[in-house]
Amino acid sequence: MLYFTKWKAALVLLVCAFGVLYAAPNFLPAGTFPTEASYLPGKQVNLGLDLRGGSHMLLEVDTDSVLRERYDALADSIRTELRKEQIRNRPRDATSNGADITILRPEDVEKAREISRSAEPNTELSGEGNNIHVTYNAVARKELIDRAIAQSLEVVRRRVDELGTTEPSIQRQGENRIVVQVPGLDDPSRLRAILGRTAKMNFHLVNNEKTAADARATGLPPGTMILPSADASDQAAGIREYLIDRRIVVSGDNLVDSQPTFNDGRPVVSFRFDAAGGARFGDITSKNAGRGLAIVLDGEVISAPRINEPILGGNGIITGQFSVQEANDLSLLLRAGALPAPMQILEERSVGPGLGQDSVEAGEIAAVLGLVFVVAFMVISYGRFGIYADIALMMNLVLVVAVMSILQATLTLPGIAGIVLTVGMAVDANVLIFERIREERRNGRSIINAIDAGYRSAMSTILDANITTLIAALVLFSFGSGPIKGFAVTLAIGIVTSMFSAIWLTRLMIAGWVKRSRPTELVL
Repeated sequence: MLYFTKWKAALVLLVCAFGVLYAAPNFLPAGTFPTEASYLPGKQVNLGLDLRGGSHMLLEVDTDSVLRERYDALADSIRTELRKEQIRNRPRDATSNGADITILRPEDVEKAREISRSAEPNTELSGEGNNIHVTYNAVARKELIDRAIAQSLEVVRRRVDELGTTEPSIQRQGENRIVVQVPGLDDPSRLRAILGRTAKMNFHLVNNEKTAADARATGLPPGTMILPSADASDQAAGIREYLIDRRIVVSGDNLVDSQPTFNDGRPVVSFRFDAAGGARFGDITSKNAGRGLAIVLDGEVISAPRINEPILGGNGIITGQFSVQEANDLSLLLRAGALPAPMQILEERSVGPGLGQDSVEAGEIAAVLGLVFVVAFMVISYGRFGIYADIALMMNLVLVVAVMSILQATLTLPGIAGIVLTVGMAVDANVLIFERIREERRNGRSIINAIDAGYRSAMSTILDANITTLIAALVLFSFGSGPIKGFAVTLAIGIVTSMFSAIWLTRLMIAGWVKRSRPTELVL
Protein backbone atom coordinates (compact mmCIF):
# COMPACT_ATOMS: atom_id res chain seq x y z
CA MET A 1 0.00 0.00 0.00
CA LEU A 2 2.94 2.36 0.60
CA TYR A 3 4.58 1.69 -2.75
CA PHE A 4 3.70 4.33 -5.37
CA THR A 5 4.60 3.92 -9.01
CA LYS A 6 5.81 7.08 -10.72
CA TRP A 7 2.70 7.40 -12.84
CA LYS A 8 0.41 7.15 -9.80
CA ALA A 9 2.38 9.81 -7.95
CA ALA A 10 2.34 12.01 -11.06
CA LEU A 11 -1.44 11.54 -11.42
CA VAL A 12 -2.09 12.61 -7.80
CA LEU A 13 0.10 15.70 -8.18
CA LEU A 14 -1.51 16.53 -11.54
CA VAL A 15 -5.01 16.40 -10.02
CA CYS A 16 -3.87 18.71 -7.22
CA ALA A 17 -2.31 21.12 -9.71
CA PHE A 18 -5.49 21.26 -11.80
CA GLY A 19 -7.51 21.80 -8.63
CA VAL A 20 -5.40 24.81 -7.67
CA LEU A 21 -5.57 26.17 -11.22
CA TYR A 22 -9.36 25.93 -11.54
CA ALA A 23 -10.04 27.16 -8.00
CA ALA A 24 -7.73 30.19 -8.35
CA PRO A 25 -10.22 32.42 -10.29
CA ASN A 26 -12.45 32.48 -7.19
CA PHE A 27 -9.73 34.21 -5.18
CA LEU A 28 -8.50 36.60 -7.86
CA PRO A 29 -10.17 39.63 -9.53
CA ALA A 30 -12.61 38.83 -12.33
CA GLY A 31 -10.97 38.83 -15.75
CA THR A 32 -7.59 37.61 -14.50
CA PHE A 33 -8.05 34.40 -16.48
CA PRO A 34 -9.34 34.19 -20.09
CA THR A 35 -12.90 32.90 -20.35
CA GLU A 36 -13.25 32.45 -24.13
CA ALA A 37 -12.84 28.66 -23.98
CA SER A 38 -15.10 26.74 -21.61
CA TYR A 39 -12.39 24.20 -20.76
CA LEU A 40 -9.90 26.83 -19.55
CA PRO A 41 -9.83 28.05 -15.92
CA GLY A 42 -11.61 31.35 -15.42
CA LYS A 43 -15.04 30.39 -14.17
CA GLN A 44 -16.07 31.33 -10.66
CA VAL A 45 -18.55 29.59 -8.37
CA ASN A 46 -22.03 31.05 -8.85
CA LEU A 47 -23.61 32.45 -5.69
CA GLY A 48 -27.22 31.55 -5.05
CA LEU A 49 -30.12 33.83 -4.26
CA ASP A 50 -29.54 33.76 -0.49
CA LEU A 51 -25.88 34.79 -0.89
CA ARG A 52 -25.93 37.20 -3.81
CA GLY A 53 -29.39 38.69 -3.48
CA GLY A 54 -31.98 38.74 -6.27
CA SER A 55 -35.61 37.87 -6.94
CA HIS A 56 -37.81 34.90 -6.08
CA MET A 57 -41.19 34.32 -7.72
CA LEU A 58 -43.82 31.63 -7.44
CA LEU A 59 -45.99 31.46 -10.58
CA GLU A 60 -49.21 29.56 -11.20
CA VAL A 61 -50.08 28.47 -14.74
CA ASP A 62 -53.77 28.87 -15.61
CA THR A 63 -54.31 25.29 -16.78
CA ASP A 64 -58.07 25.91 -17.00
CA SER A 65 -57.49 28.25 -19.94
CA VAL A 66 -55.45 25.54 -21.70
CA LEU A 67 -58.29 23.06 -21.37
CA ARG A 68 -60.86 25.69 -22.37
CA GLU A 69 -58.95 26.51 -25.58
CA ARG A 70 -58.62 22.84 -26.45
CA TYR A 71 -62.33 22.26 -25.86
CA ASP A 72 -63.09 25.29 -28.06
CA ALA A 73 -61.00 23.77 -30.83
CA LEU A 74 -62.63 20.38 -30.29
CA ALA A 75 -66.12 21.91 -30.51
CA ASP A 76 -65.19 23.73 -33.75
CA SER A 77 -63.91 20.47 -35.23
CA ILE A 78 -67.12 18.64 -34.31
CA ARG A 79 -69.32 21.43 -35.68
CA THR A 80 -67.42 21.35 -38.97
CA GLU A 81 -68.19 17.65 -39.34
CA LEU A 82 -71.83 18.23 -38.33
CA ARG A 83 -72.23 20.91 -41.00
CA LYS A 84 -70.95 18.49 -43.61
CA GLU A 85 -73.77 16.12 -42.63
CA GLN A 86 -76.23 19.04 -42.56
CA ILE A 87 -76.95 18.51 -38.87
CA ARG A 88 -78.18 21.75 -37.35
CA ASN A 89 -76.65 22.56 -33.97
CA ARG A 90 -76.10 25.35 -31.50
CA PRO A 91 -72.79 25.56 -29.58
CA ARG A 92 -72.35 26.82 -26.07
CA ASP A 93 -69.26 28.45 -24.61
CA ALA A 94 -66.65 25.84 -23.74
CA THR A 95 -65.37 25.59 -20.18
CA SER A 96 -62.42 23.82 -18.60
CA ASN A 97 -64.79 20.90 -17.93
CA GLY A 98 -65.70 20.24 -21.55
CA ALA A 99 -67.55 21.40 -24.66
CA ASP A 100 -71.35 21.39 -25.07
CA ILE A 101 -73.25 21.23 -28.35
CA THR A 102 -77.03 21.27 -28.64
CA ILE A 103 -78.55 19.37 -31.58
CA LEU A 104 -81.65 21.17 -32.85
CA ARG A 105 -83.45 18.18 -34.44
CA PRO A 106 -84.06 15.13 -32.23
CA GLU A 107 -83.71 12.73 -35.16
CA ASP A 108 -80.09 13.86 -35.67
CA VAL A 109 -78.94 13.26 -32.10
CA GLU A 110 -77.70 9.68 -32.51
CA LYS A 111 -75.76 10.42 -35.67
CA ALA A 112 -74.31 13.55 -34.06
CA ARG A 113 -73.11 11.46 -31.13
CA GLU A 114 -71.32 9.08 -33.50
CA ILE A 115 -69.61 12.02 -35.21
CA SER A 116 -68.63 13.57 -31.88
CA ARG A 117 -67.28 10.28 -30.59
CA SER A 118 -64.99 9.83 -33.60
CA ALA A 119 -63.91 13.47 -33.90
CA GLU A 120 -60.81 13.02 -31.74
CA PRO A 121 -59.28 10.12 -29.76
CA ASN A 122 -59.23 10.01 -25.96
CA THR A 123 -62.61 11.75 -25.62
CA GLU A 124 -65.69 10.80 -23.65
CA LEU A 125 -69.36 11.67 -24.31
CA SER A 126 -72.13 12.42 -21.85
CA GLY A 127 -75.22 14.60 -21.71
CA GLU A 128 -78.96 13.98 -21.85
CA GLY A 129 -81.53 14.53 -24.53
CA ASN A 130 -80.31 16.62 -27.44
CA ASN A 131 -77.31 18.00 -25.51
CA ILE A 132 -73.87 16.48 -26.17
CA HIS A 133 -71.11 17.04 -23.60
CA VAL A 134 -67.60 16.15 -24.83
CA THR A 135 -64.59 15.84 -22.53
CA TYR A 136 -61.08 14.41 -22.70
CA ASN A 137 -60.40 11.41 -20.49
CA ALA A 138 -58.16 11.73 -17.41
CA VAL A 139 -55.01 10.56 -19.22
CA ALA A 140 -55.47 13.05 -22.07
CA ARG A 141 -56.17 15.92 -19.65
CA LYS A 142 -53.01 15.15 -17.69
CA GLU A 143 -50.97 15.07 -20.91
CA LEU A 144 -52.38 18.45 -21.96
CA ILE A 145 -51.54 20.01 -18.59
CA ASP A 146 -48.06 18.46 -18.44
CA ARG A 147 -47.33 19.68 -21.97
CA ALA A 148 -48.50 23.21 -21.09
CA ILE A 149 -46.35 23.29 -17.93
CA ALA A 150 -43.30 21.98 -19.82
CA GLN A 151 -43.79 24.60 -22.54
CA SER A 152 -44.26 27.32 -19.92
CA LEU A 153 -41.04 26.26 -18.20
CA GLU A 154 -39.14 26.49 -21.48
CA VAL A 155 -40.60 29.90 -22.36
CA VAL A 156 -39.88 31.25 -18.86
CA ARG A 157 -36.32 29.90 -19.08
CA ARG A 158 -35.74 31.58 -22.44
CA ARG A 159 -37.12 34.89 -21.18
CA VAL A 160 -35.04 34.86 -18.00
CA ASP A 161 -31.89 33.86 -19.90
CA GLU A 162 -32.42 36.81 -22.23
CA LEU A 163 -32.17 39.13 -19.20
CA GLY A 164 -28.48 38.27 -18.98
CA THR A 165 -28.63 36.81 -15.48
CA THR A 166 -26.34 34.06 -14.21
CA GLU A 167 -27.56 30.61 -13.22
CA PRO A 168 -31.28 31.24 -12.68
CA SER A 169 -33.18 28.42 -10.99
CA ILE A 170 -36.46 27.55 -12.75
CA GLN A 171 -38.33 24.50 -11.47
CA ARG A 172 -41.80 23.01 -11.50
CA GLN A 173 -43.53 22.82 -8.14
CA GLY A 174 -46.62 20.69 -7.65
CA GLU A 175 -49.09 20.26 -10.48
CA ASN A 176 -49.26 23.75 -12.02
CA ARG A 177 -46.73 26.02 -10.33
CA ILE A 178 -43.29 27.26 -11.33
CA VAL A 179 -40.60 28.60 -8.97
CA VAL A 180 -38.22 31.18 -10.47
CA GLN A 181 -35.11 32.35 -8.60
CA VAL A 182 -32.86 34.88 -10.32
CA PRO A 183 -29.69 35.71 -8.34
CA GLY A 184 -28.18 39.16 -8.88
CA LEU A 185 -31.20 40.74 -10.61
CA ASP A 186 -31.25 44.42 -9.67
CA ASP A 187 -34.72 45.21 -11.06
CA PRO A 188 -37.39 42.77 -9.79
CA SER A 189 -40.16 44.84 -11.40
CA ARG A 190 -38.71 44.10 -14.83
CA LEU A 191 -38.77 40.36 -14.09
CA ARG A 192 -42.42 40.70 -13.07
CA ALA A 193 -43.25 42.51 -16.31
CA ILE A 194 -41.37 39.96 -18.43
CA LEU A 195 -42.93 36.89 -16.82
CA GLY A 196 -46.44 38.27 -16.35
CA ARG A 197 -47.22 38.65 -20.05
CA THR A 198 -48.46 35.85 -22.27
CA ALA A 199 -46.81 37.50 -25.33
CA LYS A 200 -49.22 35.99 -27.81
CA MET A 201 -48.97 38.12 -30.95
CA ASN A 202 -51.15 37.92 -34.06
CA PHE A 203 -51.89 40.14 -37.06
CA HIS A 204 -55.47 41.21 -37.92
CA LEU A 205 -56.87 43.56 -40.57
CA VAL A 206 -58.56 46.72 -39.33
CA ASN A 207 -62.23 46.86 -40.37
CA ASN A 208 -62.92 49.87 -42.61
CA GLU A 209 -66.72 49.68 -42.58
CA LYS A 210 -67.21 51.21 -39.14
CA THR A 211 -65.30 52.72 -36.30
CA ALA A 212 -65.24 51.03 -32.92
CA ALA A 213 -67.62 53.69 -31.53
CA ASP A 214 -70.13 53.14 -34.38
CA ALA A 215 -69.94 49.37 -33.90
CA ARG A 216 -70.73 49.73 -30.20
CA ALA A 217 -73.73 51.92 -31.05
CA THR A 218 -75.19 49.91 -33.94
CA GLY A 219 -73.82 46.41 -33.35
CA LEU A 220 -70.70 44.52 -34.39
CA PRO A 221 -70.48 43.46 -38.05
CA PRO A 222 -70.18 39.66 -38.42
CA GLY A 223 -66.66 38.32 -37.88
CA THR A 224 -65.32 41.40 -36.09
CA MET A 225 -64.29 42.34 -32.56
CA ILE A 226 -63.27 45.42 -30.62
CA LEU A 227 -59.89 45.57 -28.90
CA PRO A 228 -58.32 48.39 -26.86
CA SER A 229 -55.30 50.28 -28.12
CA ALA A 230 -52.07 50.20 -26.11
CA ASP A 231 -50.25 52.68 -28.39
CA ALA A 232 -49.48 56.00 -26.67
CA SER A 233 -49.70 57.88 -29.99
CA ASP A 234 -53.25 56.51 -30.47
CA GLN A 235 -54.19 57.67 -26.99
CA ALA A 236 -52.89 61.15 -27.81
CA ALA A 237 -54.95 61.17 -31.03
CA GLY A 238 -58.10 60.14 -29.17
CA ILE A 239 -58.14 56.56 -30.51
CA ARG A 240 -59.03 54.25 -27.65
CA GLU A 241 -60.24 51.15 -29.48
CA TYR A 242 -60.06 49.42 -32.86
CA LEU A 243 -62.67 47.45 -34.77
CA ILE A 244 -60.74 44.58 -36.33
CA ASP A 245 -61.51 41.39 -38.22
CA ARG A 246 -61.62 38.40 -35.92
CA ARG A 247 -59.75 36.25 -38.44
CA ILE A 248 -56.00 36.02 -37.87
CA VAL A 249 -54.25 36.84 -41.15
CA VAL A 250 -50.75 35.92 -39.90
CA SER A 251 -50.05 34.10 -36.65
CA GLY A 252 -47.28 34.97 -34.24
CA ASP A 253 -46.35 31.29 -34.32
CA ASN A 254 -44.66 32.03 -37.67
CA LEU A 255 -42.33 34.57 -36.03
CA VAL A 256 -38.72 33.38 -35.98
CA ASP A 257 -36.83 36.46 -34.77
CA SER A 258 -37.29 39.95 -33.38
CA GLN A 259 -34.72 42.59 -32.47
CA PRO A 260 -34.80 46.13 -31.05
CA THR A 261 -33.59 48.73 -33.52
CA PHE A 262 -34.12 52.38 -34.49
CA ASN A 263 -36.19 53.96 -37.25
CA ASP A 264 -35.99 57.71 -37.83
CA GLY A 265 -34.21 57.98 -34.49
CA ARG A 266 -37.03 56.25 -32.56
CA PRO A 267 -36.85 52.81 -30.91
CA VAL A 268 -38.81 50.19 -32.88
CA VAL A 269 -38.94 46.40 -32.97
CA SER A 270 -38.03 44.57 -36.18
CA PHE A 271 -39.40 41.08 -36.81
CA ARG A 272 -38.92 38.27 -39.29
CA PHE A 273 -41.29 35.44 -40.29
CA ASP A 274 -40.49 31.93 -41.43
CA ALA A 275 -41.05 30.99 -45.08
CA ALA A 276 -44.77 30.20 -44.67
CA GLY A 277 -45.42 33.28 -42.57
CA GLY A 278 -43.43 35.51 -44.93
CA ALA A 279 -45.41 34.32 -47.95
CA ARG A 280 -48.69 34.84 -46.10
CA PHE A 281 -47.61 38.30 -44.91
CA GLY A 282 -46.60 39.32 -48.45
CA ASP A 283 -49.93 38.08 -49.88
CA ILE A 284 -52.03 39.91 -47.26
CA THR A 285 -50.18 43.23 -47.68
CA SER A 286 -50.39 42.94 -51.48
CA LYS A 287 -54.18 42.49 -51.46
CA ASN A 288 -55.05 45.04 -48.77
CA ALA A 289 -53.16 48.21 -49.62
CA GLY A 290 -54.71 51.19 -47.84
CA ARG A 291 -56.08 49.17 -44.93
CA GLY A 292 -54.71 49.14 -41.41
CA LEU A 293 -52.90 46.09 -40.12
CA ALA A 294 -53.43 45.64 -36.38
CA ILE A 295 -50.61 44.02 -34.44
CA VAL A 296 -52.34 42.43 -31.44
CA LEU A 297 -50.32 41.42 -28.38
CA ASP A 298 -52.13 39.79 -25.45
CA GLY A 299 -55.51 41.19 -26.47
CA GLU A 300 -54.33 44.78 -27.09
CA VAL A 301 -53.49 46.60 -30.32
CA ILE A 302 -49.90 47.73 -29.83
CA SER A 303 -49.66 49.20 -33.33
CA ALA A 304 -51.94 49.53 -36.37
CA PRO A 305 -49.87 50.88 -39.29
CA ARG A 306 -51.43 51.57 -42.68
CA ILE A 307 -50.41 49.20 -45.49
CA ASN A 308 -48.97 51.52 -48.14
CA GLU A 309 -47.39 48.87 -50.34
CA PRO A 310 -46.74 45.12 -50.39
CA ILE A 311 -44.24 44.00 -47.72
CA LEU A 312 -42.29 41.13 -49.22
CA GLY A 313 -39.46 39.10 -47.78
CA GLY A 314 -41.13 38.34 -44.45
CA ASN A 315 -39.60 41.30 -42.59
CA GLY A 316 -41.29 44.25 -40.89
CA ILE A 317 -41.13 46.65 -37.97
CA ILE A 318 -43.43 47.47 -35.07
CA THR A 319 -43.60 51.19 -34.38
CA GLY A 320 -44.99 52.93 -31.33
CA GLN A 321 -44.06 55.27 -28.55
CA PHE A 322 -41.50 52.82 -27.18
CA SER A 323 -38.63 53.63 -24.87
CA VAL A 324 -35.37 51.80 -25.51
CA GLN A 325 -36.11 49.49 -22.56
CA GLU A 326 -39.66 48.78 -23.78
CA ALA A 327 -38.36 47.96 -27.28
CA ASN A 328 -35.79 45.60 -25.76
CA ASP A 329 -38.39 43.88 -23.59
CA LEU A 330 -40.94 43.52 -26.41
CA SER A 331 -38.38 41.99 -28.75
CA LEU A 332 -37.29 39.67 -25.92
CA LEU A 333 -40.87 38.49 -25.38
CA LEU A 334 -41.46 37.86 -29.05
CA ARG A 335 -38.17 36.00 -29.45
CA ALA A 336 -38.82 33.78 -26.44
CA GLY A 337 -42.27 32.83 -27.71
CA ALA A 338 -45.75 32.95 -26.28
CA LEU A 339 -46.78 31.24 -23.11
CA PRO A 340 -49.38 28.53 -23.71
CA ALA A 341 -51.48 29.92 -20.85
CA PRO A 342 -51.56 33.02 -18.64
CA MET A 343 -49.58 32.89 -15.41
CA GLN A 344 -50.40 34.50 -12.08
CA ILE A 345 -47.72 35.66 -9.65
CA LEU A 346 -48.64 34.07 -6.30
CA GLU A 347 -45.56 35.07 -4.33
CA GLU A 348 -42.73 37.52 -4.88
CA ARG A 349 -39.69 38.08 -2.67
CA SER A 350 -36.57 40.14 -3.10
CA VAL A 351 -33.33 39.42 -1.25
CA GLY A 352 -31.01 42.39 -0.95
CA PRO A 353 -27.27 41.96 -1.50
CA GLY A 354 -26.67 43.21 2.05
CA LEU A 355 -28.54 40.25 3.53
CA GLY A 356 -26.62 37.94 1.21
CA GLN A 357 -23.31 39.50 2.29
CA ASP A 358 -24.19 38.89 5.94
CA SER A 359 -24.83 35.23 5.09
CA VAL A 360 -21.51 34.95 3.25
CA GLU A 361 -19.62 36.47 6.18
CA ALA A 362 -21.38 34.20 8.69
CA GLY A 363 -20.61 31.18 6.52
CA GLU A 364 -16.97 32.22 6.22
CA ILE A 365 -16.67 32.57 10.00
CA ALA A 366 -18.23 29.13 10.52
CA ALA A 367 -15.97 27.54 7.91
CA VAL A 368 -12.80 29.17 9.29
CA LEU A 369 -13.60 28.24 12.90
CA GLY A 370 -14.40 24.65 11.95
CA LEU A 371 -11.20 24.45 9.91
CA VAL A 372 -9.05 25.86 12.73
CA PHE A 373 -10.42 23.45 15.34
CA VAL A 374 -10.07 20.43 13.05
CA VAL A 375 -6.49 21.38 12.08
CA ALA A 376 -5.50 21.89 15.70
CA PHE A 377 -7.08 18.61 16.78
CA MET A 378 -5.28 16.61 14.09
CA VAL A 379 -1.86 18.13 14.91
CA ILE A 380 -2.30 17.59 18.65
CA SER A 381 -3.59 14.04 18.25
CA TYR A 382 -1.37 12.66 15.48
CA GLY A 383 1.69 14.90 15.19
CA ARG A 384 3.43 14.65 11.80
CA PHE A 385 0.68 12.48 10.36
CA GLY A 386 -1.86 15.08 11.54
CA ILE A 387 0.03 17.75 9.59
CA TYR A 388 -0.17 15.59 6.46
CA ALA A 389 -3.91 15.16 7.04
CA ASP A 390 -4.32 18.93 7.41
CA ILE A 391 -2.47 19.54 4.13
CA ALA A 392 -4.82 17.04 2.46
CA LEU A 393 -7.77 18.82 4.08
CA MET A 394 -6.71 22.15 2.55
CA MET A 395 -6.35 20.49 -0.83
CA ASN A 396 -9.78 18.93 -0.39
CA LEU A 397 -11.34 22.39 0.03
CA VAL A 398 -9.47 23.59 -3.06
CA LEU A 399 -10.78 20.63 -5.06
CA VAL A 400 -14.37 21.27 -3.88
CA VAL A 401 -14.16 24.88 -5.11
CA ALA A 402 -12.52 23.77 -8.37
CA VAL A 403 -15.18 21.15 -9.15
CA MET A 404 -18.00 23.59 -8.37
CA SER A 405 -16.37 26.16 -10.66
CA ILE A 406 -16.00 23.66 -13.50
CA LEU A 407 -19.59 22.43 -13.14
CA GLN A 408 -20.83 26.00 -12.63
CA ALA A 409 -22.75 24.77 -9.60
CA THR A 410 -24.59 27.37 -7.54
CA LEU A 411 -23.38 27.87 -3.98
CA THR A 412 -26.15 28.59 -1.48
CA LEU A 413 -26.15 29.06 2.28
CA PRO A 414 -27.03 25.35 2.83
CA GLY A 415 -24.20 24.65 0.38
CA ILE A 416 -21.79 26.40 2.73
CA ALA A 417 -23.15 24.16 5.50
CA GLY A 418 -22.33 21.18 3.28
CA ILE A 419 -18.75 22.43 2.88
CA VAL A 420 -18.39 22.94 6.64
CA LEU A 421 -19.65 19.37 7.16
CA THR A 422 -17.14 18.17 4.56
CA VAL A 423 -14.30 19.72 6.59
CA GLY A 424 -15.07 17.33 9.43
CA MET A 425 -15.73 14.37 7.15
CA ALA A 426 -12.50 14.92 5.19
CA VAL A 427 -10.31 13.94 8.15
CA ASP A 428 -12.60 11.12 9.26
CA ALA A 429 -10.88 8.66 6.94
CA ASN A 430 -7.46 9.72 8.23
CA VAL A 431 -8.59 9.27 11.84
CA LEU A 432 -9.67 5.70 11.06
CA ILE A 433 -6.37 4.95 9.30
CA PHE A 434 -4.17 6.49 11.99
CA GLU A 435 -5.99 4.64 14.78
CA ARG A 436 -5.53 1.35 12.93
CA ILE A 437 -1.80 2.14 12.55
CA ARG A 438 -1.58 2.71 16.33
CA GLU A 439 -3.22 -0.65 16.98
CA GLU A 440 -0.85 -2.41 14.61
CA ARG A 441 2.16 -0.79 16.31
CA ARG A 442 0.89 -1.88 19.71
CA ASN A 443 0.63 -5.42 18.32
CA GLY A 444 4.35 -5.32 17.53
CA ARG A 445 4.40 -4.73 13.76
CA SER A 446 7.20 -2.72 12.15
CA ILE A 447 6.58 0.86 11.08
CA ILE A 448 6.18 0.04 7.40
CA ASN A 449 4.02 -3.02 8.04
CA ALA A 450 1.88 -1.10 10.56
CA ILE A 451 1.26 1.74 8.11
CA ASP A 452 0.53 -0.69 5.30
CA ALA A 453 -1.85 -2.75 7.47
CA GLY A 454 -3.54 0.41 8.77
CA TYR A 455 -4.46 1.57 5.28
CA ARG A 456 -5.51 -1.91 4.18
CA SER A 457 -7.66 -2.63 7.26
CA ALA A 458 -9.43 0.74 7.36
CA MET A 459 -10.25 0.80 3.63
CA SER A 460 -13.49 -1.21 3.83
CA THR A 461 -14.80 0.90 6.72
CA ILE A 462 -13.94 4.13 4.89
CA LEU A 463 -15.67 2.98 1.70
CA ASP A 464 -18.80 1.86 3.57
CA ALA A 465 -19.10 5.15 5.47
CA ASN A 466 -18.57 7.37 2.44
CA ILE A 467 -20.75 5.35 0.05
CA THR A 468 -23.70 5.42 2.45
CA THR A 469 -23.29 9.19 2.90
CA LEU A 470 -23.05 9.61 -0.88
CA ILE A 471 -26.29 7.65 -1.32
CA ALA A 472 -27.98 9.98 1.16
CA ALA A 473 -26.68 13.00 -0.79
CA LEU A 474 -28.00 11.57 -4.07
CA VAL A 475 -31.43 10.95 -2.50
CA LEU A 476 -31.51 14.54 -1.19
CA PHE A 477 -30.60 15.84 -4.64
CA SER A 478 -33.20 13.67 -6.41
CA PHE A 479 -36.16 14.44 -4.17
CA GLY A 480 -35.20 17.80 -2.68
CA SER A 481 -35.50 21.25 -4.20
CA GLY A 482 -33.83 24.62 -3.85
CA PRO A 483 -31.64 24.79 -0.70
CA ILE A 484 -31.79 21.01 -0.22
CA LYS A 485 -30.24 20.47 -3.65
CA GLY A 486 -27.50 23.00 -2.85
CA PHE A 487 -26.60 21.13 0.32
CA ALA A 488 -26.64 17.78 -1.49
CA VAL A 489 -24.38 19.02 -4.31
CA THR A 490 -21.63 20.35 -2.04
CA LEU A 491 -21.89 17.29 0.22
CA ALA A 492 -21.55 14.86 -2.72
CA ILE A 493 -18.61 16.77 -4.21
CA GLY A 494 -16.96 16.94 -0.79
CA ILE A 495 -17.30 13.18 -0.26
CA VAL A 496 -15.63 12.37 -3.58
CA THR A 497 -12.79 14.87 -3.15
CA SER A 498 -12.21 13.86 0.50
CA MET A 499 -11.79 10.24 -0.57
CA PHE A 500 -9.09 11.34 -2.99
CA SER A 501 -7.29 13.63 -0.55
CA ALA A 502 -7.50 11.31 2.46
CA ILE A 503 -6.59 8.04 0.75
CA TRP A 504 -4.32 9.06 -2.11
CA LEU A 505 -2.75 12.39 -1.22
CA THR A 506 -2.11 11.64 2.48
CA ARG A 507 -0.72 8.21 1.63
CA LEU A 508 1.61 9.75 -0.98
CA MET A 509 3.01 12.18 1.59
CA ILE A 510 3.45 9.46 4.23
CA ALA A 511 5.10 7.11 1.71
CA GLY A 512 7.48 9.88 0.66
CA TRP A 513 8.42 10.61 4.26
CA VAL A 514 9.03 6.94 5.08
CA LYS A 515 11.13 6.49 1.94
CA ARG A 516 13.26 9.57 2.67
CA SER A 517 13.65 9.34 6.46
CA ARG A 518 13.62 5.59 7.14
CA PRO A 519 12.23 6.25 10.67
CA THR A 520 13.06 3.84 13.50
CA GLU A 521 10.26 5.04 15.73
CA LEU A 522 6.75 6.30 15.01
CA VAL A 523 5.31 9.07 17.19
CA LEU A 524 1.57 8.78 16.63
